[in-house]
Amino acid sequence: MAKQTHRIGILGSGNIFGRYVTGLARYPELEIVRVADIDVARAKRAAAEHSIPVWGDDRELYADDSVDIVVNLTPPVHHARTIITALEAGKHVYVEKPLATTVTDGEAVLAAAARTGRVLGSAPDTFLGSAAQTARKAIDSGRIGTPIGASAFIGHSKAETWHPNPAFLFQPGGGPVMDMGPYYLAVLVNCLGPVSTVSAAARIGVPERTVTAPERTVDTVEVTIPTHTGAVLTFASGVIATTQMSFDVWDSDLPYLEIYGSEGTLSLANPNHFDGDVRLRRHGDGDWTVLEPALELFGAVGTREQARRGLGVRDLANAVEGGPHRANTAFAFHVLEALRALEGSAQQGRSVTLNSSCERPQPLFTV
Repeated sequence: MAKQTHRIGILGSGNIFGRYVTGLARYPELEIVRVADIDVARAKRAAAEHSIPVWGDDRELYADDSVDIVVNLTPPVHHARTIITALEAGKHVYVEKPLATTVTDGEAVLAAAARTGRVLGSAPDTFLGSAAQTARKAIDSGRIGTPIGASAFIGHSKAETWHPNPAFLFQPGGGPVMDMGPYYLAVLVNCLGPVSTVSAAARIGVPERTVTAPERTVDTVEVTIPTHTGAVLTFASGVIATTQMSFDVWDSDLPYLEIYGSEGTLSLANPNHFDGDVRLRRHGDGDWTVLEPALELFGAVGTREQARRGLGVRDLANAVEGGPHRANTAFAFHVLEALRALEGSAQQGRSVTLNSSCERPQPLFTV
C-alpha cells in the first residue's frame, strides 16, 4: 500500500466529512492539508473542529499546489463538473459515489481522466473491506461451487428521522437505486463480474415525506423520483440476481445480500459497511458457519467505526505510486451504467443491455 506522503484536500464539508477525516487518520501517509466548501463558513468550522490547517472555497483548493489528491464529497449532481475541474487543475481525484449522475457525464469524467493523465477513483469502496473480500475468497476457492444466483434487498435508511435536509435523496441523482444501490452492486460485480442486462419496474411510494430529524432545516420533502424498484440483473457469467431497492420498506427481516451456488450459499452483512459476518452454508450442512475474515477489519463491528470511510482513498494513493487500482474508473462507470440502466428499464418497460464492462478488481487477500 501507499508509502509516500500524499497531501489531501477535501472538497465538501457536509454530513459525511467527519467519517472521512476519522478513517483517513488511520493512515499517516494520507495527510489532510485543506478543506474547501462553497459555504466558506462551514469549511472554517470543519477545519477548526478537525485541526485542519487551511480552509477556503473550491477555487482556492484547485489552485493549491500543496494538494496532491482531492477527495470530492460534494452532492452527486456536482460530481462531474467538480471532478473535471480538479483533474484539469492537475489533481488526482477520489469521489464519493456515484461517479456521476448520468452515463453521459460519466463518460465525460472518464475522458477528462484520460486526457489529464491523473488517477481517478470512486466510491463505493466498501468492497475493499473484510466482508466483501471474505465472500470473494469463498467464491474464488469454490466454497459454494458454481455461482448461479444472488439476491439483494435495500431497505429505507429512515433519513427523514436523522438527516437535517434529506431532499437530495428524493430528487434526481438520489433514490434507493443511486444512493444505496452502488454499495450492493459494487459487491456483486467484485464477486461475480460485470452485468450484461437488466430489467426493472419502479414507482414512487409516498409523494411527500415528513422530516422529523431533531436539527431539521426543512419540514417536508417532495419526492420526484422512484422510491421502490424491483429488478433482475443478468451477469456476463450467467448468474441471475434479483433485487429490491426501496425507500418505502422501513422494516424487514430480509437479508442484505446472498449469493447462491451449486454447492452452497453465502450470506453477507450490510454492503454499506466494510466489515461484518459472512456466513456459509454448504448443501447438507446443519447450520451456517461464520467464515474467518480474509483481511484485517477496518472498524470494529457494531460500533461507530463502521461508519468511517477512507479505504478507497488509500487505494487511489497506492495506484498513484504504481500499485493496483481496484476502485477504479472502469469499475465505477460500469456500476453507474448498470444502475442507470435499472432506471431506464423501468421507464421504458423493457430489458436494457449494458454497453460497458469491467474486470473484477484484483483481490486483496492471498490464496
